[in-house]
Amino acid sequence: MTHQRSDLANALFSELLMADQLVRNRLAKVLPKSMELSHFGVLNLLVRQQSELSPAQLAHAFHVTRGAMTNTLNKLEWAGYVHIRPDWEDARRKMVAISPAGRAARDAALAAISPLLDDAVSQLGEERVRHTIPVLRALRQQMVEG
Repeated sequence: MTHQRSDLANALFSELLMADQLVRNRLAKVLPKSMELSHFGVLNLLVRQQSELSPAQLAHAFHVTRGAMTNTLNKLEWAGYVHIRPDWEDARRKMVAISPAGRAARDAALAAISPLLDDAVSQLGEERVRHTIPVLRALRQQMVEG
């Protein structure tokens, strides 16, 4: 790798890591009380999937360990945001579904973070954001495969 390309890669990843940390901090401040970003992520995925998922599928989707996902799911179940049941076909597995309270909590969280996200898109410009998304998606996919 050339020195120039190495500098470019370093600048890209430095900006991504700093942006990630800043976005996480800003989102955490506006999420409803006691909701963590990981909780919102799981609830949001369950709403988008419109189906039950296993804890292993959720762990895979978020690139976390099963133990970390179990911890998140236990908190969500305790809050009444998800229902966890045995898999009828394989009793060793469990299935996770969002509850009506979970859907309402996700909607409240989305309403709380939407102004922040909308403002960011507005300031950056919709066209720039549209061009950036495919690059970030490709980078994410490369990191998953890599």
